[in-house]
Amino acid sequence: MTAGANAGILDGIRIVDLSDGIAGPVATLLLAEAGADVVTVEPPGGAASRARPGFRTWNRSKRSVVLDVDREDGRAELDALLAAADVVVHNFGPARARELALDDDRLARAHPQLIACSVLSWPANHADADRPVDELLAAARLGVFDEQYGYRDGPIFLRVPIGNWAAVYNAAAGIVARLVVRQRTGRAGPAHTSLVQGTLGPMAMHWRRAERPSPSLEWGMPKSNTMATLFECGDGVWIHHMGRTELSPLMDEVIEELGSPAMLPAEQTGTLRPGYAREVYVEAFKRRPSKDWLEDFWAHDVPVQPAVPLGEVLHDEQSRANEYVIEIDDPVAGHITVPGLPLTISPPQRVRGTAPDLGAHTDEVRAEWQASNRAKGTGADSNGERGTQRWPLEGVKVLDLGNFLAGPFGPMLLADMGAEVVKLESATGDPMRHVEWSFIGCQRGKRSVALDLKSPDARPALEALIRWADVVHHNLRMPAAKRLGLDYESVRAVKPDVVFCHTSSYGPRGPRADWPGYDQLFQSSCGWEVAGAGEGNPPMWHRLGFCDHLCAMASVVSTLLALYHRDATGEGQAVAASLLGAGVLTNSETYLDDDGQLAPVPALDHEQTGIAPGYRIVPVADGWVAIAATAPEHLEALCSVAGVDDVAAVADGMRDRKADEILAALEAAGVPSEPVRQDQNDPFFASPENQAAGLVARYPHPIYGTVEQPGAFWWFGDLDVRLDKAPPALGEHTVEILEEVGLARDEIDRLVAAGVATVFAP
Repeated sequence: MTAGANAGILDGIRIVDLSDGIAGPVATLLLAEAGADVVTVEPPGGAASRARPGFRTWNRSKRSVVLDVDREDGRAELDALLAAADVVVHNFGPARARELALDDDRLARAHPQLIACSVLSWPANHADADRPVDELLAAARLGVFDEQYGYRDGPIFLRVPIGNWAAVYNAAAGIVARLVVRQRTGRAGPAHTSLVQGTLGPMAMHWRRAERPSPSLEWGMPKSNTMATLFECGDGVWIHHMGRTELSPLMDEVIEELGSPAMLPAEQTGTLRPGYAREVYVEAFKRRPSKDWLEDFWAHDVPVQPAVPLGEVLHDEQSRANEYVIEIDDPVAGHITVPGLPLTISPPQRVRGTAPDLGAHTDEVRAEWQASNRAKGTGADSNGERGTQRWPLEGVKVLDLGNFLAGPFGPMLLADMGAEVVKLESATGDPMRHVEWSFIGCQRGKRSVALDLKSPDARPALEALIRWADVVHHNLRMPAAKRLGLDYESVRAVKPDVVFCHTSSYGPRGPRADWPGYDQLFQSSCGWEVAGAGEGNPPMWHRLGFCDHLCAMASVVSTLLALYHRDATGEGQAVAASLLGAGVLTNSETYLDDDGQLAPVPALDHEQTGIAPGYRIVPVADGWVAIAATAPEHLEALCSVAGVDDVAAVADGMRDRKADEILAALEAAGVPSEPVRQDQNDPFFASPENQAAGLVARYPHPIYGTVEQPGAFWWFGDLDVRLDKAPPALGEHTVEILEEVGLARDEIDRLVAAGVATVFAP
């Protein structure tokens, strides 16, 4: 690809992609459509994922080169590509990476300009790093299948590959953070992540230990849950609403039809309003078809979406308005509708071609990538000495005005990478503070200043904080943001080169741009509540809340691309991400053909145990085991171990045997498998292997005492992640922060006395 055809923020960056599946390829897709020249290196038979519909999306905008890395001449050709590249991405564990001379030490010596990103099941610095790279196996061994309630007792197979989708953004963010470091210091190096680290993002809401937990923190969100606010309508369609039904005239009408049932005290109704028991709502929703409910709720600003099958969102006009859904003419699949461009950046993401034919660009890339000395990184700083930078984003300042989760989680990740993050919240606090288990999962690494931004007296302090910041990040609905002077134009007037990042529900354009939204609505409208429930079961919300997290993680990638661009050009910009954009991309397992039919993808069985007889979790005498038998030889060996002739009977053959015996036999037969661990909160934090790999963060908290949470989402090798600040108390740092940005102490005292600023009182 020529530079002119590949213009974008990452124009001139070359990436060698040796990975397969979802996480690595989609991470490099995001970077390719931000301007990088991505070459996917495939074995002679092609990548395994070529057989999947998702390949048409995951590998578009790239070029294909065929190399046999198990041959000496293939490794020599790969080495020549790496000499001309800026980034290499792969799925090889440490042992295999050493065989291919792709380990960090040898890459640093042979290609000091190179940023290396591996996406494994477990972190590259973990004792389990060489275990098979597979979503099912990683989740089973980590112990998250029993974190989801389902339609039977026991652990539940998670149909949505949460680890992979979170690792997409972790990998892309780690690579761009390393590009920022290299651009600033000349220092390259690794940016590794894993499926486990991806899964731990959402699990930070649920897994923690505290020395002095409050009753609310200790209770958290129990694993056993109801169907939340999912209701079946009169036409059999289920909808997920998030409260505020008191705004609905139709609900008032239907409640009256039911005879105005007695109201319950608010504390007995949870998020349901007005204060009626759930049973009243169950009956009320069945009185009208979904169309009537949706039209009424949408007209009155009530957050709601229907629970639809996977792929249905590809018809969505709001998605098309933001280019989250696009149409392409694919040489294999024809004219298809696919997930599009989830990041709002400038220059914008752009599709640079369809998924390539196998090896279509081998000769072309060989000619273009002849060893140029890519002197963009040498492993040393500008005066030839080892850099003194400790964290990737050291020196970057972030002002976080976000609330709930999809806003604050992104700045938390920037803090993990070493940015200095100030959480600016209202004088009464982030509305999520009362949901303590969720709040602490997206707030570490920050300092808190609390101001009443509706008061004109707070404006000088707000503007001082904006001038201090490199990045302003929030998820306020834009009409409210404009009233507070927190839209891009108002912020840019104070700080002209600011990187302004906004996370929204439905994206910055289109008729729903300013609609309210929650994670639940996008699990629903993007198909996962149906797909994750299993065939024939009612829709089911996933308590891991992954749509919120994926939105926030996408915003980190957008923000880092903008910082990289600002370092190169001096120009700030507005960037964005959304729950809808991140949710649509997870539908890239499939596509719509020209006849409007969806490409088939595996369905979860009714019992919620798996998507194929050889790819599932299986109950045994003393627990469960996970089996990832996908190759024909694996299936044959699996049947032999189970003592059955038909793979469909495997569960029956294993039911009365113990897990250790089964796992030992499967390992001896070469069948990928893992124990399905359960009740892992305490064992996770107590694990010496997890502690050694940085997966456990521990710090003092002013209220809870010593707190432990899931730790590092990356391993940067020679650079640390910063895990030294617990989630802050409200206004814990108000005085010190306002003094740092230039306010006089008597002015701060006046703000506190007037109730415009809040100061934490232990």
